[in-house]
Amino acid sequence: MRIVLTGATGYIGSSVLAALVARGHDVIAPVRSAASAATATDAGASAVVGDITDPGWFTPLLHDADAAIHLAASRAGDGAQFDGAVADAVIAAFGGTGKPYIHTGGLWIHGPSDDLTEETPFNPPALVAWREGVESRLEAADLELSIVEPGIVYGHGAGIPASLADAPKDAEGRLTVVGDGRQHWPTVHVDDVADLYALIVERPAPAGRVLALSGQSPTVAEIGEAFADGPVVPEGPDASRTRLGAGYADALMLDQQGSGAKARALGWSPSRASLLDEIRSGRYAATADE
Repeated sequence: MRIVLTGATGYIGSSVLAALVARGHDVIAPVRSAASAATATDAGASAVVGDITDPGWFTPLLHDADAAIHLAASRAGDGAQFDGAVADAVIAAFGGTGKPYIHTGGLWIHGPSDDLTEETPFNPPALVAWREGVESRLEAADLELSIVEPGIVYGHGAGIPASLADAPKDAEGRLTVVGDGRQHWPTVHVDDVADLYALIVERPAPAGRVLALSGQSPTVAEIGEAFADGPVVPEGPDASRTRLGAGYADALMLDQQGSGAKARALGWSPSRASLLDEIRSGRYAATADE
């Protein structure tokens, strides 16, 4: 298949690119710069430099594709406008064609839950409240639409969990953790996420909304203890909001758990090491030292 992949040089996108190339797909990677074009080309994509929020540029690129996966994210904090512009181009190019389109959502849109599924109502923190409007537009359009919602993505020494290792320490040298530390993070390895995208784009029918979850949801305190190899102390909600900004901190303090049962029913089998095992094995420390 000829697949347009946005965000192909990003954290998740680079793993998705590798998975698609390994399966023999022809990947077209729209990128922002010549440097990113070189990176994407080296990874096996056909890179084109341009602005995916410009429908006059992006829509024709989509017209020539068999499928599209959107993983790029705005760097300016204007997610609604950024994803909205991409949605405009996708609807114009793919509407009524039967071509598969995979949109990337996020688990935070559901708010706190100890049993997240695709049917869990939306209750987003302010940071991601804009997602519902964009996704509703896509769902109302005549698209072969799948929406993948990754959990807390880790692997290769990166992702949100890596930031815990750099959190402040208290006067006794103990690592502090976001909020009260009791919140669960539903995790998934970046390469397992990539396998799910590849599986869905190759399906003969759209998958709808799919949660990408390993089924392992350690608490933030447990993750911090793995990094520290010892006890940690809660930073507290107010201090976390001051340090990280209220919007981001409130998202990180969501208590969420889920199994990812629907993705498994589609044939997905996450197989990589758990987040705690990756930390304890030294993979994150090795990356930090490079």
